[in-house]
Amino acid sequence: MSDANRTPTNPDPSAAMGGKGALRSAVIDSLEARRALAAADELATVPLDQLDIDRMKIVQNWDRYTDEDHEVWRTIFDKRMTQLERDGSRVFLRGAEAIAISRDEVPRLSDVNRHLAPMTGWSSHAVPGYIPARCFFAFLAQRQFPTTITVRPKAQMDYLPEPDIIHDVFGHVPLHTDPSFAEFLQIYGQAALTTDDPDHTERLARLFWFTVEFGLIHEDGRLKLYGSGLISSEGEGHHALTSPAVDRRPFDLDRVCDTAFEIHHYQPILYVLDSFEQLADAMNRYAKRLLALRPRKQAA
Repeated sequence: MSDANRTPTNPDPSAAMGGKGALRSAVIDSLEARRALAAADELATVPLDQLDIDRMKIVQNWDRYTDEDHEVWRTIFDKRMTQLERDGSRVFLRGAEAIAISRDEVPRLSDVNRHLAPMTGWSSHAVPGYIPARCFFAFLAQRQFPTTITVRPKAQMDYLPEPDIIHDVFGHVPLHTDPSFAEFLQIYGQAALTTDDPDHTERLARLFWFTVEFGLIHEDGRLKLYGSGLISSEGEGHHALTSPAVDRRPFDLDRVCDTAFEIHHYQPILYVLDSFEQLADAMNRYAKRLLALRPRKQAA
């Protein structure tokens, strides 16, 4: 996300993946995009059986990307891979190779999905910017990732107040090739859709933040990066591994969910996984707890 994690955003997972200013880009400056945004606002409050995620999708007008867009992609790709070839999770590196993202140009989602879908059933779909949290969860619950398709301006390569295709495709999607992470993310979406309890909604937001966005993992005898906010940020990607100011804690589901996150500066607390299987198992347990609460609420 460049260094966007220090900008004021709503503390929910969807705010970490969608930019409210995205319609400034010619890539999604269209009637289709405006209709999709209107649909997202409408669908945020409808019953689940009426929440049609297809109404929020748009076409990736790839031919609208400019030479500058492709240059920005190449520049950030090269800069980040210099570190990530050493410090990125091998799951991320294998995933990036598996979906065949290239340094040469902004990726086409159709090409990404052609490689990704047969591996885990996940796919990425263009959306016109920020979508409400409930809509975001609905995508995840169906193994679909709502993907921002704009590219940050060249003048803002090191700082952007909202995610873009670099954050979403380069940062997020490679992990969707891993069966354990893919399972975690779908169950996360399903669990988030089952609860209207604000306490659990906040706990789930914290879980997303400290794993999907800013997670570390033990691999090959040392710490490596896997969270998208670290993968796509030159500054924080190094800070997370080297700064003595960072409190790096072993992953524990309840401790993670009890930890408030900060969005205006580099993360002072990070959680470290032993494996993505550990994350999927923890999410399964949490989902069962949420499901167990539903009969009690209905009975009450």
